[in-house]
Amino acid sequence: MLQIRIALKYADMTQRTPLSHLAPGQQGIIASVEGAEGLRQRLAALGFRAGRAVVVLRRASLRGPLHVRLGTTDVALRPAEAGGVSLRAVGPFAAQGA
Repeated sequence: MLQIRIALKYADMTQRTPLSHLAPGQQGIIASVEGAEGLRQRLAALGFRAGRAVVVLRRASLRGPLHVRLGTTDVALRPAEAGGVSLRAVGPFAAQGA
């Protein structure tokens, strides 16, 4: 039983989900940021770094931008840009102190 739990926990940690696949109210931990050098530098300047938590607040209709939050920073990203941000530990957002 313990081996199964460890295997499942390890599988969850290695599974990656693109930020563009999250629905409003879901959050994840950034595993990596891929894309052109200029885009990666800009996203890093906005706080998109491995280990940071990100929450999807809203999605525009018709494949429009995503409104996401990293700490106290709100950012709007095109779906193509959000697709380059890989997440681990995806789940529902739980407000701290609630």
